[in-house]
Amino acid sequence: MLKFRLVINVVGFVVIGISILALLPAALDKVDSNQDWQSFAVSSTLMAFVGLSLVLATRDTWQAPISFRTAFLLTASIWVAVPLVGALPFLGLGISYVDSFFEATSGLTTTGSTVLSGLDNLPKGILLWRSLLQWIGGVGIIIMAVVMLPFLRVGGAQLFKTESSETNEKVEPRWTVLLSNIVLVYCSLTVSCILVYWALGMSFFDAICHAMATVSTGGYSTHDASFGHFQAWGLHWASIVFMISGALPFYIYVKAVRGNIRALFTDSQIHVLIGFLAVTSVAMAVWLSSQNDMNVLQALTLTSFNVTSIVTTTGFASTDYTLWGPGAVGLFLILMFVGGCSGSTSGAIKIYRFQVLIKVVHAHLQRLVSPHRTVVIRYNGRLLPDDAAFSILAFLAVFVATIGICTLILGFLGLDIVTAASASITAITNVGPGLGDIIGPSGNFATLPDSAKWLLSFAMILGRLEIFTILVMVDRGFWSN
Repeated sequence: MLKFRLVINVVGFVVIGISILALLPAALDKVDSNQDWQSFAVSSTLMAFVGLSLVLATRDTWQAPISFRTAFLLTASIWVAVPLVGALPFLGLGISYVDSFFEATSGLTTTGSTVLSGLDNLPKGILLWRSLLQWIGGVGIIIMAVVMLPFLRVGGAQLFKTESSETNEKVEPRWTVLLSNIVLVYCSLTVSCILVYWALGMSFFDAICHAMATVSTGGYSTHDASFGHFQAWGLHWASIVFMISGALPFYIYVKAVRGNIRALFTDSQIHVLIGFLAVTSVAMAVWLSSQNDMNVLQALTLTSFNVTSIVTTTGFASTDYTLWGPGAVGLFLILMFVGGCSGSTSGAIKIYRFQVLIKVVHAHLQRLVSPHRTVVIRYNGRLLPDDAAFSILAFLAVFVATIGICTLILGFLGLDIVTAASASITAITNVGPGLGDIIGPSGNFATLPDSAKWLLSFAMILGRLEIFTILVMVDRGFWSN
């Protein structure tokens, strides 16, 4: 049975939390003598009123455990409610609510697409708010990926249910302790990134904002030129390290912190992700150097940064890589689909799904050659459950179909095919920048029609929640008792 009162109650508490968070940029703008603090103060008050009203109207709702259906509804409701209220401070910039909602949704889902320009001259409070949205979105994504999705069996995530809950090789038997460990690791990575950025030449404010955007693989910058604003190569390589850190499984970090350092070197996802990034970056650097008569080290820095940024779905850009030629554009289009590891802040398809897909295809080829042969498929040393393989194949089919439908709709809304396709892909994979002159690394989404922004906002949430978390609620049986 769906527990609507419970869902409303939890959403109310989340909204109250967001209202408290909005006081940080308000205080920053107040100290900075910027009148923008008033919009944050008003927004915080309104959020607190709404949240408190929801909580008081639905108190005494925690008597029974929640069902799977209630968990689906709760997850989706939170990810819709937060950008709805998180958009309010952006109204102080004089932009429309649809633009504000798009910006807040992009932040919370750690997508990094933006409708704002002139970032270098915006109040510090609004820049901090964008980074805070990405940071809380990043930790929310990890919690959802480690705790919720494996139990909801979404997109093959049940593969990692044993990693976070079973007694053999368990991370931690109690969820509260597991989640506190994850948050501790997340905060530690963020603080480390801030200190490294600051030591390498960023201002302290830039270091804070970019660290939150890096570890969350979000990609919001405080400058229109994104990471290209910073010329020091040391900063670019430090960012590469921390982007990869955000794209690794956080339950592995918890294991390592609790003494199992070997876990960092035995997970096949980590091997494949780092190997793929290294091979792609080096191969592209050799090509870029030969094509543009560029220093190899400079080419390697450019390709490593931008390839890592796209694959981990961070979305930073150090240069307009679409100017490298059609081959580079095609490669970056493909890289948008990849993503990081399960249990990370990354979006897109994710490494483990590609691994399972290759194993399933290989097993099918073996059965074609030897029809009576029994083929056992293993992943990370464990037997692959049949429902996991089916779930992943279903996810991939729906993932591609969703991009196709979104592209078609955007085309009918007047967007050219490059903009429509790349906007759909970058929204659903939560990468950030698209391709082409309008939404490429040097552009933004401001000029798109409002209807396109609403659609892309929904697509960002859909992609962030692994599609089926939203799609399951379309089924009539979901709402029946």
